[in-house]
Amino acid sequence: MNLKSGISTAKRRSIAAVAVISAVALTAAGCGGSSGSATASKPSTDHVLRLSFLQDPGQPPDPDIFYSGQGLVLTQNTYEGLLRYKPGTETPTLEPLLATEWTASPDNKVFTFALREGVTFHDGTPFTSAAIKTSFDRRLAVNQGPAYMVSDVESVTTDGDFAATITLTEPNSAFLAYLASPYGPRMMSPTALAANAGTDNAQTYLTTNDVGTGPYSLDRAEVGSHYSLAAYDGYWGEKPYFTQVELPVITDASSQQLQFNNGELDAITYGVPSSAVQSYIDGGVFSTQSLPTMMSDYMYVNPNKGMFTDQAVRRAFLQSVDTDALAKQAYFGRGEAAEQVYPPNMMAAEFAQQNITHDPTVLENLVSSMPADKKSIVIGYDSSSSDNQLAANLLSANLSQIGVTASVQSFPTAQIFEWAGDPGAGPDVLLNLGWPDAPPPYTWGHISFDQGAGLNYLNCSSPEVSALLAEGLTTGSDQTFSDAAVKASETGCWMNLVDVSDFIVAQPWLKGIEESHMVSAPTSLNFATLTVDNAGANK
Repeated sequence: MNLKSGISTAKRRSIAAVAVISAVALTAAGCGGSSGSATASKPSTDHVLRLSFLQDPGQPPDPDIFYSGQGLVLTQNTYEGLLRYKPGTETPTLEPLLATEWTASPDNKVFTFALREGVTFHDGTPFTSAAIKTSFDRRLAVNQGPAYMVSDVESVTTDGDFAATITLTEPNSAFLAYLASPYGPRMMSPTALAANAGTDNAQTYLTTNDVGTGPYSLDRAEVGSHYSLAAYDGYWGEKPYFTQVELPVITDASSQQLQFNNGELDAITYGVPSSAVQSYIDGGVFSTQSLPTMMSDYMYVNPNKGMFTDQAVRRAFLQSVDTDALAKQAYFGRGEAAEQVYPPNMMAAEFAQQNITHDPTVLENLVSSMPADKKSIVIGYDSSSSDNQLAANLLSANLSQIGVTASVQSFPTAQIFEWAGDPGAGPDVLLNLGWPDAPPPYTWGHISFDQGAGLNYLNCSSPEVSALLAEGLTTGSDQTFSDAAVKASETGCWMNLVDVSDFIVAQPWLKGIEESHMVSAPTSLNFATLTVDNAGANK
């Protein structure tokens, strides 16, 4: 929690800082689009859903590799796991998918599953229990970020084609959550994997093909240009209304809005900047929804370079950030200042409170004694996030008031993931949207706080935090995870700035958005449950 000691935000900020923030916000707002005089498009009659990516997804749509953001819709709609989290609710709830029933032993080491019958992979071969071990083994062989989810699997035994038992080497209170995670192990066709293995476990093949059981198959994957999905005729579930989904890559938010406003896109599911949110809400032309997520805008401080090698300076830097102002300016209409270290909807409010008192004078006093060449930093942000561009500019403006010169620079998603192996190449500060792999706190703590983990971009580490996370994985104790988060915050490497909702603007006839959205899978929708409401076209 950001403790304010009873002092209002207005009283804490200086008049000069307020003026600078307002000027930067107005400048950024002038670059945004709006609904303007746009007119809603006609409902789809060709059964084609037209969406877009704002910048390229940055990674191939291979579920054993993909660990990024927007492209999650590709893996989510082409592959399925044993379990999933129920769509249409902010309360994370496990439900069946390719497994119809499951049990867990009291020590969370042995898990049994009854499997769904009548399911086929996109190559036409049947889904059976044999696919579980093949899929797990392939994930381990590829050994990318999501591999940790199956690294503790000791054995997979089958009892006929539609029953299986998974035994772990150690207790894991989060294992079922791994199986339901949008980044969790997906069932892959053993036949297709073997036929296209090549020398890289089918990684090359899966850049432009898929081997899943989902309602859609990968129809086109042209990096930097265009992606598309086609409905799978043999899908075991209800057949989708949309038989084709087109996802061109659009390079900036203004172009994306223009195409949507002109009726060329059916919805924008990601990347509507703050400068356009209000106009879409007030315009009355399109439908808007702000849906619950476990997504937060995080600040990462690089402990490997410059002034931030000093923990005291890092902690003072965190205190200099006014999260209330950032939330209001950069995430208007779909974000609130974070009060917990973990993202929202993961833990009860009394746990993992972020006790960082806003007081820029602490950093100002430290900076005043530094030589001039130590007072300059680079604030980086993901190039696909106009909101973080605005947040970085606001942060830079505030820092200038206390003697720190901060330049703002964008970086593509793929480059950001490279810094874990070379943190010195990264910026001094990174602003980036993030979310956990699944609802249990371990799934955020591990990928963010453990050394070498997938979202520990700038390679900060704390043995004490890692020990607490390992303890919590066994016990599932919220208090243990809460203690780990507080210790992580004390390093000065991480700060949760804003809890963020998914803001989606759509043509008024597109039906089923809320029901197709999962709290655990931000910026993604289940396309198979979207439909057309002809009456909505007249609203």
